[in-house]
Amino acid sequence: MADAADFQGTSASPARRWLRRTGALLAGAPLLAGLLQLPAATPADAAGQESPQAASGAGSVAVAVDSLTPSAPTEGDTVTVSGTVTNNGKQPVTDAHVDLRVGPQVETRSSIDTLARKSADLQGPVGEEVGGKYTEKFPQLTPGVAQPFSISVPVDELDLGGDGVYQLGVTLSGETTAQPWERLLGIQRTFLPWQPEEAGTKTKTTFLWPLVSTSHMAAETGSNEQQTPVFRDEELAEEISPGGRLEQMVSLGKGLDVTWVVDPDLLASVDAMTRSYEVRAADGTTVAGRNQELAKKWLTELQQAVAGKEVVALPYGDPDLASLAHNGTNVTGSLSHLKEATDVVDDTVETILHVKPNTDFAWPAEGAVDPSIVKVATSAGADKVIARGDSLQDNLSYTPSAARPIGGGTTAVVADARMSTPFQGDLTKASASTLAVQRFLAQSLTLGLQTGKQRSVVVAPQRMPSVSQAQAMSEALAALEGGNWSEAQDLADAAKAKPDPAANTKVPPASAYPRDLRKQELPRAAFEQIAETQGKLDKFKVILTIQSRVVTPFGRAMNREMSTSWRGRGVEAVGYRDDIESYLDGIIDGVKLIQKTETKLSGRSATIPVTVQNNLVQGVEHLELRLTSKNPTRLKIGDASYEEEPVAVNGGHSQSVKFTTSANANGRAEVVAQLYTEDGRPYGDPVTFDVRVTEVTPTVMLVIGGGFLLLVLAGFRMYTQRKRAAAREAAEPEEIEPEEAAGEQEPAGAPQKPHTAGDRLTEEPAAGSRAGAPEQPSDPAPDTAAESADPSGTGERVDR
Repeated sequence: MADAADFQGTSASPARRWLRRTGALLAGAPLLAGLLQLPAATPADAAGQESPQAASGAGSVAVAVDSLTPSAPTEGDTVTVSGTVTNNGKQPVTDAHVDLRVGPQVETRSSIDTLARKSADLQGPVGEEVGGKYTEKFPQLTPGVAQPFSISVPVDELDLGGDGVYQLGVTLSGETTAQPWERLLGIQRTFLPWQPEEAGTKTKTTFLWPLVSTSHMAAETGSNEQQTPVFRDEELAEEISPGGRLEQMVSLGKGLDVTWVVDPDLLASVDAMTRSYEVRAADGTTVAGRNQELAKKWLTELQQAVAGKEVVALPYGDPDLASLAHNGTNVTGSLSHLKEATDVVDDTVETILHVKPNTDFAWPAEGAVDPSIVKVATSAGADKVIARGDSLQDNLSYTPSAARPIGGGTTAVVADARMSTPFQGDLTKASASTLAVQRFLAQSLTLGLQTGKQRSVVVAPQRMPSVSQAQAMSEALAALEGGNWSEAQDLADAAKAKPDPAANTKVPPASAYPRDLRKQELPRAAFEQIAETQGKLDKFKVILTIQSRVVTPFGRAMNREMSTSWRGRGVEAVGYRDDIESYLDGIIDGVKLIQKTETKLSGRSATIPVTVQNNLVQGVEHLELRLTSKNPTRLKIGDASYEEEPVAVNGGHSQSVKFTTSANANGRAEVVAQLYTEDGRPYGDPVTFDVRVTEVTPTVMLVIGGGFLLLVLAGFRMYTQRKRAAAREAAEPEEIEPEEAAGEQEPAGAPQKPHTAGDRLTEEPAAGSRAGAPEQPSDPAPDTAAESADPSGTGERVDR
């Protein structure tokens, strides 16, 4: 036999394989001639393919490849394949054995996808047995019982040819009572990348490592100075606990050369947990959080993991760009929330992680784009959009570099779909995880072998990988970094790479957007509710003395309401939005007017007090209290139908404002009290009450009536006295002594005195009158002469 070195252009290992195969073929020629004389009903054909007879028992045994190490072997390595075989049939399998089979080289990336879908299909090619001692035998496989296996074989024994991806099959063959001949009963195909030496031109690979979670914080904060945050649940603590999803993402990612993609909301939430925080219980109450040390540990490990690495920050809360583009742009204020979510990124990330993030990238859900999504994605300042190859497709025989201009100064960084999607789905089973790793490596190597030119490829996995998915990603990346055909690259460098002129730069129309993704979007009603909440906040904040205590937590909460994480969780999303709006309504109601009952107004003018209550921690100002009379003809407020007074109330206090009123008539008048902001917008609910107007009160009336009665009685007494006096004068003789003129009339029978100068004389009675007759009330009052200046006599009465 010639030495391998005699074969020009052939390495030692391929030469040995060629000689071994040729020798085996020559030695088997007589046997083959004899087999041709036999009937065709043999269990399997010479090419290793199952016969129709063997196919009748196909798939009765499940073969699971739980591990394949090394994932990308090189010269001198020993490949170890481990897993289990399980008899799913009803009969025991006897004389069973597990073998490794090396199939033909997989030439195209699409062939890898096809083979992955049919990894357990017995109808496809199964490859050639390695044979010899590299097999594991089982005397019997009992139905329903899994049996482990492990086969180790030097890579030189696998007869691999040139660089590329090979199909590696693990098969189970055996017999059953019903079919007592050896046949293939189960298979599991996987991929074996073979690049034993350093590639002359390596593919530059960017792998995005996402740190994204769902929304955990509520808008509610404590009333203390620190504004203790409130969490909706303890799920975030579970995720950052040892073995949790986010803990695994950090611990696995810190040893890899990846680009970290972070949601600032996640960082802010964990940072809030490092201090005092509350957790809402199932009954609506809150309890003190107890995971401060856990949060500190996770953040410390993350800070160490990202030190010196590229960090790309998404807008705060990871807003759903596609939902916003399709359903939110026609709702006033929606795009402003995206701008706000972008503006707070730098301070949040740099403060917590101590690295300056890159904010130039937008990442729509699953990389699906259309013109409206690109427009929204770049509206807040990003000029690069992370798309995916199954959205921005190329009609090329090879995979171009990721970066490509799409117009308007925007660069689309197109992630490779075939390398981004293997880690989706349930990878909790070791066999599924192993297949995902090998499929990823196979796609990477096949891409690298397509052309002799260097290209930049980006891998964008799902936003929130599970623990098993993250572990598979980590294993695949570690193998890729240890391989000979790829080298790591930052996302920013991938975006700067020279675009392939043949690559597609036309963004697909909206009609091409995947239906299943559109069904998961936030509806227009979600953005309308967000706008309504924002409107209430705008009206409320103008009266606050410390606006940031309310504006900041509610602003961040509304960013979370637009999160991509709500996709497929519509009911939970509605509940979250309702909770935020309800809480805002509650604190707005903390500043209100105290209800009043009917008020009684006595007199023509009085004051009406109206009380403003402030149950907030901070003071309120810039408010006007307006009191309006609905019946100003009866009751005026001030000088018109209404009057306004400025209001400023300290936190936790109440203030009464008094309004001057004037009444024009008795009766009821409806009065409305309403708070207004300085710009004239009503604040809160009005308070309506009745004012009962009484111009003169019963007490005053009683006093006045009593006084009037006294005056009447006094006048009547004076009147009767004068009448009696007149009657006496008329009854006396016509001649009156002069002495009588000096004073009151003397009593009857008194001695007569002569008249003196100045005495008052009494005239004759009028005709028809009788001397001594009583005077009638209608009679005219008697006239008298001028009163004498002399003093009255002793015992005379003088009427004043």
